[in-house]
Amino acid sequence: MKKAWRGFTGTKWLDEVNMRQFIQDNYDSYDGDASFLEKPTEATDKLWGMLKELQKQERAKGGVLDMETEVVSSMTAYGPGYIGEGTKELEKVVGLQTDKPLKRAFMPYGGIKMAEQACTTYGYEPSEKLHEIFTKYCKTHNEGVFDAYTDEMKLVRHNHILTGLPDTYGRGRIVGDYRRVALYGVDFLINEKAKDLRNCGDGTMTEEVIRLREEISMQIKALKEMKEMAAIYGYDISEPANNAREAVQWLYFGYLSAIKTQNGAAMSVGRISTFLDIYIQRDFKEGTLTEAEAQELIDHLVMKFRMVKFARIPSYNQLFSGDPVWATLEVAGLGMDGRSMVTKTDFRFLHTLENMGPSPELTSLCSIAHVFQRTSRTMLRRFLSLQALSNMRMMMLCDQSGAMTILSAAAYLQHRRVRRCSSLVHVQTSLNVLLMLSAVVLTARHVSSVDLLIVQ
Repeated sequence: MKKAWRGFTGTKWLDEVNMRQFIQDNYDSYDGDASFLEKPTEATDKLWGMLKELQKQERAKGGVLDMETEVVSSMTAYGPGYIGEGTKELEKVVGLQTDKPLKRAFMPYGGIKMAEQACTTYGYEPSEKLHEIFTKYCKTHNEGVFDAYTDEMKLVRHNHILTGLPDTYGRGRIVGDYRRVALYGVDFLINEKAKDLRNCGDGTMTEEVIRLREEISMQIKALKEMKEMAAIYGYDISEPANNAREAVQWLYFGYLSAIKTQNGAAMSVGRISTFLDIYIQRDFKEGTLTEAEAQELIDHLVMKFRMVKFARIPSYNQLFSGDPVWATLEVAGLGMDGRSMVTKTDFRFLHTLENMGPSPELTSLCSIAHVFQRTSRTMLRRFLSLQALSNMRMMMLCDQSGAMTILSAAAYLQHRRVRRCSSLVHVQTSLNVLLMLSAVVLTARHVSSVDLLIVQ
């Protein structure tokens, strides 16, 4: 067993990529209260203060602080970037989408017209050289889609008989298992993908086999490029994470790779709290980590999620009445075996709302199905209360399938209504906020999970 896996139990996940088995073999549920939580560190307060000032400048400039026009975004397109000058040592989790915080990348592979329109909308002039490359020499996603349309499809679309999401929504929700980078290291993942490539097909090169082999080869190249990106920041992610700080950083490098190369409407993070808790608990046992340091790691990770930005076109912003990005994070809930998935790190993620202040970018989705955990219901009520009372901006109750959603995203404020809601919609009012708080008290015993969505 590798040194990085010391203290972990189970064997099945050692020989194959099996994240679920690793978690099932190693996590410990928590049924205590929230008294162990720590206040923000001095580093967190300083970094969050700098970021709030940048966000203030962003709003003053009409919603975009800065935008790239000359460099096509990729994992290795930029050198290392930090929140501010001299903050490298303060940031326990490093990595930016571009070379500056809140600067929006130029991502033309989905469609060059969309990328250019996003620039010109905010007063930026896109590169003529890149325009030539992506109109003469490189085929974009949108060009391929429209080439596939029949004349009838084009006519129906042109006359708005059939209207759908704007073209930049074409990537939709992208969900990656970024935990694998931390648990296995990139070299292990490359080797597993190499096995997939060797075993792909039976020797007959059908269209499906050719396409799949090409995609696997692209995945291997992407993993290698991810290693190069991490090296820019001075980290070697070829091997598994050796401690909690590395686990958080390795995982974030995986997510950063995704948001540097894809601009999906929802760039989901997934369920990471249970996974990270395993590393944090091991460090506690080894005496190499304190609770304040553990909370700081989670605070800085969430801070990075709140910084995710993409260049969007007006039709996209109109759909959501704003400029949202959903970095979905799932916490708590019940496992398939009936065990509670609540860990101390679930509490730590919720505690970021207190340590860094209530955020208009933070959305809570509560699925009402099973029992959450008696002790966690108090934390849940505190979380929802902070959001509602600090913003009093948006309330939407979705009764279908027993779901309750609280949306505080600024994306929905302009028109004071929610679009594309498949269930009951209630316009935001102070009364709705109060009703929501009552609903939390009444239904908390049935809550099974909480999704935190960082909506920029």
